[in-house]
Amino acid sequence: MERQKRAAAIHDISGFGRCSLTVALPIISAAGIETSVIPTAVLSTHTGGLTGYTYRDLTEDLKPFADHWKSLGLTFDAIYSGFLGSFRQLDIVSEIFDELKTDTTLIMVDPVMADHGEMYRVFSRNFVSGMRGLCKKADIITPNITEACFMLDMPYKKPPYDKKYIEDMLSGLLGLGVKAAVLTGVCFDEETLGAACMERDAGEAQYVFRERVSGFYHGTGDVFASALLAAILSGKPLPEACDIAVGFTADSIRRTRAAGTDVRFGVNFEAGLFDLMNKLK
Repeated sequence: MERQKRAAAIHDISGFGRCSLTVALPIISAAGIETSVIPTAVLSTHTGGLTGYTYRDLTEDLKPFADHWKSLGLTFDAIYSGFLGSFRQLDIVSEIFDELKTDTTLIMVDPVMADHGEMYRVFSRNFVSGMRGLCKKADIITPNITEACFMLDMPYKKPPYDKKYIEDMLSGLLGLGVKAAVLTGVCFDEETLGAACMERDAGEAQYVFRERVSGFYHGTGDVFASALLAAILSGKPLPEACDIAVGFTADSIRRTRAAGTDVRFGVNFEAGLFDLMNKLK
């Protein structure tokens, strides 16, 4: 039997609300990949539209986690970071990348910090420089349009976009030193929504779209990035991995809308895991 691959996911975890580790762990595991986790914080619920949640910061535990893993001789095919709550966590995760990566480890950073032209309320604009520095250590980054604009000091435009705007953005992201950039929230019209990707060695943008579902759904960036990593570790080339991840995310949104589920609770990705596994075989 072929060696089982292993990934490490560095995110916060919410007891309720599908995002971060509660999304990454099942999606990557469904691909047959052993998924280890370093939780950056524990919350009773996620923070998108929900109030009164509990929050326990785990910054002090991050480096001891990694040190223990290093002492056990553990190696990882991929290390994947998402939401990080402070400059200190950015610095620690940067150290963890250096400590745990090998010559064959894929580093993926989802620079979660902004959307719809604005920083998330928990961050100030100076957080951007720290996240830009972390992205420079990655092989693949998966920002949305707003996050890319902030990291590149480009003006944010409201959708729909034109190809030059998107491809200038992708080229700028590759200029950070990454091997590949995947941009989410891409649209050229009102009917479709998807992602664009560009690899440094290829130099040509690839686009993937699905029919747009109206509304805003929490956690979809985590669903997309986790499915993307699962597909890449399953041996899919980046454009195909993007197509799989966009399709999986769109289907999750569609099921959630059809059921009339409160959008604050995240999207129904669970019902699509069997189809995802089949696509990754």
